[in-house]
Amino acid sequence: MMAVLLDSSPRFQLGFFPSTPRPPLTLMNNSQSSRFETRAIHAGQPHEPVTGAVMPPVFMTSTYAQDAPGEPVGDYEYSRSGNPTRAALESNLASLESGARGLAFASGLAASHTLMALLEPGDHVVTGNDLYGGTYRIFRKVFERYGIKFTFVNTGDTSEVAAAMTDHTRYVYAETPSNPLLHLSDIAACAEIAHKGNALMVVDNTFATPYLQRPIELGADIVLHSLTKYLGGHSDVVAGALITRTEEVAEELAFHQNASGGVLGPMDSFLVLRGIKTLAVRMDRHCANALAVAKHLEASDHVERVHYPGLESHPQFDLCRRQMSAPGGMVSFELKGGVPAGVAFATSTKIFTLAESLGGVESLVETPPSMTHASIPSEVRQAAGLMDGLVRLSVGIEHEADLLTDVELALGAAAAV
Repeated sequence: MMAVLLDSSPRFQLGFFPSTPRPPLTLMNNSQSSRFETRAIHAGQPHEPVTGAVMPPVFMTSTYAQDAPGEPVGDYEYSRSGNPTRAALESNLASLESGARGLAFASGLAASHTLMALLEPGDHVVTGNDLYGGTYRIFRKVFERYGIKFTFVNTGDTSEVAAAMTDHTRYVYAETPSNPLLHLSDIAACAEIAHKGNALMVVDNTFATPYLQRPIELGADIVLHSLTKYLGGHSDVVAGALITRTEEVAEELAFHQNASGGVLGPMDSFLVLRGIKTLAVRMDRHCANALAVAKHLEASDHVERVHYPGLESHPQFDLCRRQMSAPGGMVSFELKGGVPAGVAFATSTKIFTLAESLGGVESLVETPPSMTHASIPSEVRQAAGLMDGLVRLSVGIEHEADLLTDVELALGAAAAV
């Protein structure tokens, strides 16, 4: 694979953090261009050699002919172990995250499952107390049964991370920004703590995407994505990924991926590759719209609190400036009317669709305590600051004025409760 120094010029031109240098770009793979937008379109996807097809073919095959027993024609034997369309996506993801290798899975939770499969009974994970509900569920309801121990802390406070470390800690696992409170973790500082304790730093980069934040360049060892979200970008595929700093860790994960079989199919791989090609332009619009919506909410008399790291009122605004090139497309907030007001808001929008998930081109609204985070006990949610009246917005790429009008109408409905 080719490694080239990347261009470090600013990528974001819409006014976010204009006086702050972007996180440095260091290495890239599988593309001769040094710029993110070009690699998103071309990395891992040379023209098909037989026909010259511009898009990678969808290899709808389960198996591959062999010249002799144990001697495949190429690098492929069976599509659970490897498929050319999936390989193109995995190579593309490694390039975008500055990693050694990418692995694509049937869902984000399939990727999480494989990540945890590397652990043994008695191993320990330090992780966030503000996690996606499905991640919390698989940690507590699945892997705790097998003897894996978890300590849930505020990973935005490095003193809590350091205090939670033990001799058996194998991962420090952080979502940043977190789901749904948009808390940030200092990736470089947490990675330093992890490495001092002989643990690996794992970052769920789903909310930020590699366009806004590249954890491996900040010291992380493994990056996790729900490709269902921004990287796919069109609400038409369910997929996940792990990208590693080293080939050694990738080999371990690849063994478990093949052994357990939670791989991404070729058609879904093709759809994610197609989505990634427009990631840069989509994220520009997501971020611009989200900032406008967050400012509108913050100015409303009906809103108690807005969670968005691009607002100067956010307690980690300065950290956002340091490790992200823009604050992302997710906004969450609490209304003064509590749960009834939140429900009224979520059921009164016309453009924001009431639905789970996020990161598609269309705007979505949900109430996490009763939807995406319902698997977390109420007392645990509230201890982490996730109030029952919280509303989460995935701000799409529609026209800003239409989104603001929709928000204002929903605020009026919430105020009337």
